[in-house]
Amino acid sequence: MLRISTFSFVTLSLILLTVRCVNAQKPVLREQHQIENGADQTTAYLSIIKNKRIGVVANHSSMIGSKHLVDSLLKHGIAIQKIFTPEHGLRGTADAGASLASGVDSTTGLHIVSLYGDKKAPSATDLQDIELMLFDLQDVGVRFYTYISTLTYVMEACAKANIPLIVLDRPNPNGFYVDGPVLEPSFQSFVGLHPVPVVYGLTIGEYALMVNGEGWLKERLKCDLNVIKLKGYTHNMIVKLKLPPSPNLRNWKAVYLYPSLCLFEGTVVSVGRGTDVPFEVYGHPLIVSGSYKFKPKPVTGASKPKLVGELCFGYNLGSNAEDFALKPAQIDLHPLLQTYKELGNKTNFFNNYFKTLSGTDKLQKQIEAGLDAIAIRESWQNDLNRYKKVRVKYLLYPDFE
Repeated sequence: MLRISTFSFVTLSLILLTVRCVNAQKPVLREQHQIENGADQTTAYLSIIKNKRIGVVANHSSMIGSKHLVDSLLKHGIAIQKIFTPEHGLRGTADAGASLASGVDSTTGLHIVSLYGDKKAPSATDLQDIELMLFDLQDVGVRFYTYISTLTYVMEACAKANIPLIVLDRPNPNGFYVDGPVLEPSFQSFVGLHPVPVVYGLTIGEYALMVNGEGWLKERLKCDLNVIKLKGYTHNMIVKLKLPPSPNLRNWKAVYLYPSLCLFEGTVVSVGRGTDVPFEVYGHPLIVSGSYKFKPKPVTGASKPKLVGELCFGYNLGSNAEDFALKPAQIDLHPLLQTYKELGNKTNFFNNYFKTLSGTDKLQKQIEAGLDAIAIRESWQNDLNRYKKVRVKYLLYPDFE
């Protein structure tokens, strides 16, 4: 008769429980056309905005099928007064961090107000002739991706002016997990306004509800908010977006890898801006262990890429994205830790932007002290658990757990 010790039985039970939990959380890959976006559901909001003077917050991703949201609304006779655009502009071609000027849309003749650069929020003058605001941007679910900051400033401006806001929800391609350090107040910036982790696991509509519900608008203002929900979406999906949400996130693999690789933007390492595969690769001229090489050059959306013209050695992680079902749903710290070990004594590895992206100074200190990924991740858990209790209050769709 086979005898199993109590220790072995408990250990085996924990292993099986872990396997069941991991398997239950494995995301599925979905094309965006398999989901009905908020913008697609015109019957849910056309009757609300009809006969009103509206503003539209939009960019190149604000599509209804093959037609831009603005063009579709004009065809329905909606009185659009202004278009407000985020980072990268209405057509989605401007460099990350580039200041954008306001102007006129050559297609429609409508006035465009840039909400990036020195001016990040609509002014009272901008809103004088607007009765209702429509918001439709494709987010990627990462704290330092600036569309949620634009959302917050638009909510504040609308709340001050007593203008209702309708958010046309879109899927979060990184909405299948929650991970990373939670932002500390002293590191608040346009790439991180709120006490949320790097990967926060909410659609942009759910995020708007959280900002409103948690009193995160200035002076604890409340926005008159309405979210047009998605159909066919759950938080257990990796959604392959129909259009690149910004110039350097060109496909689903780059979007998937973005939470792990974007922290390199606060270092001497290139993430492939100025190549055909930005945010799928990383490298530096002094890396000797890499199996991949590239040379950044000026391109649309990256006119002055890091390490331009220099031969960089490193890694292409495209296949890592394709193996998502075999990997934990979490930020991968190993590229960052491995590269620091190789370059930390050869370069001034970190710049000031790293702490801003991290939302804390602890991560840089932990890396410099030689902590491994397990210890670093453990230091996040209490803050993550507190955040998850807040997050769950605002879910509109089935969760990944």
